[in-house]
Amino acid sequence: MQRVLTQQDINTDMFTITQSTYETDEQLNAIFENGKCNPQLFDLAQGLVFRCHIIYYKQISSNNILSDKDIIIFNFHHAFFDYPSMNIFLHDLTQTYKTGQLTTDNATTLRYIDYAVIEQQMSMTGASMFWLDALHDSHLDQSLSLPYDRYRLTNEHQTNRTTSIFFDFGQDLSHSFLMYASSNNIKQEHLAFAIYFIFLFKLTNDEKDLCISMNIDNRYRDELKSILGLFENIIPLRCQLDPHWSFHYLLNYVREITTNSMTYSYFPLQRILNQHPNVSKPAFLDISFEFLSSMTNSDNKLIMIGDSQLSSIPVANHNGIRYKYDFSLLIQHDLSINQLSCTINASLDLFNVETIDKISRRFHLLLNQLFTSVDEQMNKSIYEISSILPNERSLIQSMNNTQVSFLSPVTCIHHAFVYQVIKHPQKLAVELDEQSLTYCELLYYVQVLALTLLNKYHVFPGEIICQCVERSLSMVIGIMGIQMSGCVYCPLSPRDPQHRLHALVQQTSGRLVLVHHLTKTTFDYDIVLPDIDSSLTNTETSSIIHVDRLSYVTVIPDNVAYIIFTSGSTGTPKPAQLRHRNFTQSIQSLVHVDIFNKNDTIIQMARCSFDLHVQEILGALIIGATVVMLHPRGNVDFEYLFTIMENKQITFLYSVPTLLALFFNFIKDNKTIDIMQYLRSLCTGGERCSVQLAELLQSIINNDCSIWNLCGPAETTLQSLFHRVDSQVDTVTIPLGRPLPNYSCIVENDFGQPPNANKEGEILVRGVGIFAGYLERDDLTAKALIEIDGQLFYRSGDLVRMDNNGLLHYQGRKDHQIKLHGQRIELGEIERCLLDITSISTCVVMKWNDDYLVAYVQSSFHTNEEELRQHCQSHLPPHMIPSFFIILDKLPLNPNGKIDRKLLPPPHFSSMQLTNSTELILPTNDMEVSIHHIWCELFKQNQISTDTNIFTIGGHSLVIMQLFHRYKIEFHLETNALSITDLFQHPTIIHHAQLILQSINTIHTLDDHPWSSLHIVLSRASFAQERIYLDEQIRFSSNKTTMKNMYVIPLFYRISSMKDHVSITRLHHAFQSVITKHNILRTALCIDSNGNITQHCLDANIILDDHMKSHGLTVINRHNDDHSHMTEMVKGILNQSDLFDLSKGRVIRFHILRQSHYSQDNVSYENDDLLSENDHILISIHHAMFDGASTSIFLRDLSLAYQSNDLFSIDDNSLQYIDYSIHEHIMDMTLSQEFWLLELKGY
Repeated sequence: MQRVLTQQDINTDMFTITQSTYETDEQLNAIFENGKCNPQLFDLAQGLVFRCHIIYYKQISSNNILSDKDIIIFNFHHAFFDYPSMNIFLHDLTQTYKTGQLTTDNATTLRYIDYAVIEQQMSMTGASMFWLDALHDSHLDQSLSLPYDRYRLTNEHQTNRTTSIFFDFGQDLSHSFLMYASSNNIKQEHLAFAIYFIFLFKLTNDEKDLCISMNIDNRYRDELKSILGLFENIIPLRCQLDPHWSFHYLLNYVREITTNSMTYSYFPLQRILNQHPNVSKPAFLDISFEFLSSMTNSDNKLIMIGDSQLSSIPVANHNGIRYKYDFSLLIQHDLSINQLSCTINASLDLFNVETIDKISRRFHLLLNQLFTSVDEQMNKSIYEISSILPNERSLIQSMNNTQVSFLSPVTCIHHAFVYQVIKHPQKLAVELDEQSLTYCELLYYVQVLALTLLNKYHVFPGEIICQCVERSLSMVIGIMGIQMSGCVYCPLSPRDPQHRLHALVQQTSGRLVLVHHLTKTTFDYDIVLPDIDSSLTNTETSSIIHVDRLSYVTVIPDNVAYIIFTSGSTGTPKPAQLRHRNFTQSIQSLVHVDIFNKNDTIIQMARCSFDLHVQEILGALIIGATVVMLHPRGNVDFEYLFTIMENKQITFLYSVPTLLALFFNFIKDNKTIDIMQYLRSLCTGGERCSVQLAELLQSIINNDCSIWNLCGPAETTLQSLFHRVDSQVDTVTIPLGRPLPNYSCIVENDFGQPPNANKEGEILVRGVGIFAGYLERDDLTAKALIEIDGQLFYRSGDLVRMDNNGLLHYQGRKDHQIKLHGQRIELGEIERCLLDITSISTCVVMKWNDDYLVAYVQSSFHTNEEELRQHCQSHLPPHMIPSFFIILDKLPLNPNGKIDRKLLPPPHFSSMQLTNSTELILPTNDMEVSIHHIWCELFKQNQISTDTNIFTIGGHSLVIMQLFHRYKIEFHLETNALSITDLFQHPTIIHHAQLILQSINTIHTLDDHPWSSLHIVLSRASFAQERIYLDEQIRFSSNKTTMKNMYVIPLFYRISSMKDHVSITRLHHAFQSVITKHNILRTALCIDSNGNITQHCLDANIILDDHMKSHGLTVINRHNDDHSHMTEMVKGILNQSDLFDLSKGRVIRFHILRQSHYSQDNVSYENDDLLSENDHILISIHHAMFDGASTSIFLRDLSLAYQSNDLFSIDDNSLQYIDYSIHEHIMDMTLSQEFWLLELKGY
């Protein structure tokens, strides 16, 4: 309700002019800041909504005359004043100053209160229908995907600081902008809005449904233009653009939606939001745009009051000043010089200053681009308009500057192998335990097998030959033998189910499958199964057929060399065909950057269904290196693998991150890091490499060993991107890096355009390794291969972003983005957040039943679910926090060493143990009983502990909404009595009970019931705490006295006995025990978003684990026995500005003041554990948590804890101070109120 005060109502003392002085700009700025931020300046209940403050330069005028440097501040509360009111106010002020009175006719003059009454009575049916239709199907609570540097955290973690960036359009750009608007008969404001929506489209990585807030003055009738008051309204402006529209089309669309919105702009924001009751926090209110036209020349800044001339002073919003938007953009048209400027304001809680500077440069570039060649740019589709900065274009170009000419000609795999045989025939080519073959010996067996295939099985060039062989020398011979016979190698894993193997063979239309003694019984139907072992032991072939027969096998580099099945875990596997030249040139690229070379001893780790095994075997043989094979399953037998690494002096190792983490932890645990002394090149790929893994690897390998993060789908032949890992530099994520030599890539959004730096897009790869397509699947090939500017690119489906250094970072799969309860979620983001916890080695996040996020976490340390949840809550928005955390010693792996998602245990929602029966906390009052019943009914459980977090038992945003509406019905709550946000932030039965109790209008007295613990850690502060807190924060905050801590209670004691000594260690332990027992000694006070002072009891375990940093025991050695020196030392401690921090719960400090004793025999006496005579103990406690009567309780418990040298046995049901605070607030104090009214009547 608003009430206009009469002259009799007004307290003249309240409306006096404030006077003060200043001498420096710093003093003046401090007065300005106080005027903007001091909440005590206004009193809405008393009608104090306007202040006049005269600031004199150096001294107050004795004759009431203002001089040149004096300042007048008019300060208005925004609830009663808006920007257009300024001119009305100045006009009336001038008239009154000149004439001594202001002519008004209260009978006929329209007043603001009249407008308010009329507004309430207006029929707004048409406006209501318009806004309901305009925002239909809009996601008002979904924030735009601006390039935030941080997630939005809860209110207590926000600073509300901002930054501003300003730039002028300049004369040419301003002229082009204004001319375009004029020549097209478009309002400048509409043109600016259209450009802003294009800019948001670009900043959000092509979001098409954009909704922002728009401030309007709302003086839609002439009668309102001469009234002081707040007419402003905030309305949403929703733009659903089509990226294929031209700028002209968008401009007309924006003009239409803006005009329509302005027609119904009088509809109050509150009513617009009431049409969407499920939206707890409308996100469009965080993004704003304004266009202002004004005069800013010196004449406009001059204000005449009578014959006196005043010059207005702008009050800038510098960095650090509070601002109500996350991101806002203001375009101003200076009518005096006919030029435009732009100001961007942004929250430092969400953006770095550097990011906003880059956003500003993007907007400037966009403007220049649009108005440089207007006709060309305005007819482009919106998606073609670029906001990529020049330095980013340079990074893209330099990233793809990879062309290298190799000396050796392009050749076939087997030709390159024979070349190495000729160069060093006696060098070891392949080893397996005690078996080995030189290059010459291997060539012999390869030729024998190839001739067998040609002469006995009559294979022909290009025929696909499958091979199903366990790890062995036969595997190597078989692969190279297929190549030498001119055929196409297709690996089949002996570990695959039989029906899958048959299906794969049928896909290839192959008639032969090479086997050996371990796999010859795998296939049981009509198919030819040449046995490699038998072929090699049969000498008949070599005696009859001449080797020259192989010379007539015609194979060229463009022929397909091998086939790899991809995406075999889901759907139908796709057979990717790789040519000889793809493979040999890809290997040359790896050699060129020295990832591996001819001197390496390469251990063969990969399963044969993973294309990496081809690199390890054929790649090694065509460069002259040595391959070390493992026995079947040897890659996961760490004892065996450890022995091979040491005995064979392995120099090159390549595996997936999950397997490397397990193996290197095994090495670390067994303290056998010496086996890595020979390792020269350590490669990881196939999965995301975490910073924690890189640090682990770095801690074990020798200094000369390089860690490489490699990436590339099978369709690009082995790898296409590489990055040399440096754990000192790569501290946040491990990049994929840059393209290998003779590879290049582009990153595209959904419209085939490059995204801005640090925005994700799909990576397309071009280069020597691009495959020949999928076998017999032209439909899939057409989707995967795309021609751009005459070059063939592979569309990978991988999402990456390019950082400011031109390095690519993996963001996930294009098809792995999920939607949960209407929110877009990238699971990789949650995984990266969890991997920031040092105790977690790997994790997977999945969506279950379309309702829940489940995080599977691998940890060998004592990690609990609550720690994981708290970490996520402090780093991620609520909708991205998993409902369940399943902690496993090891995540299941498939034979390739990757995490096998199929084997992850499903969460059993219905039978999930909601709490340990020994820790079950039952309801303690009627309200908790009622809420407990609702929860059990909702989750179909018999018992739920009242301290259980709802999100740990499958709760999510929809469940909270259900509870919100259920509570309102069950407890007959008024419309605005309960906040859905509070239910999110306090997600336990205890907290919900307290919130509802505080919301109920009539609360029965609790005097007849015994007080008991409510088991809560967060509540409103007691009345005494509120008084102390406000006194200290407001009344004494600017106190100039030397006493900094007005509310410190010091307890000062001297060791007076010469016989007995006090142990510092035991004293510290006793101190910890007392703090553990009494919650009040670890309680923080702060003001919440509703302006209430709240108390929060901190977790004792966290405090103790932190070694009491917040409540530290400090030992001070004093070298002077003088009593006055001791007094000054104690005063100095009590006056320390950081002695207490109520916001962090630092409310008690412990100082020991001990005499220093020096002697030649014992120079380290001052480090002893014992206190002796005349040493002193100073305990400082904040009065908000302690009073005089508390002293005896504290000393008694401290003494008992010291004597027992053990922590107190804590009774969770014991009454704590926070319980008293709750009871105090809900007590019926009617009688007390009446008593004190009567007692002080007339005083």
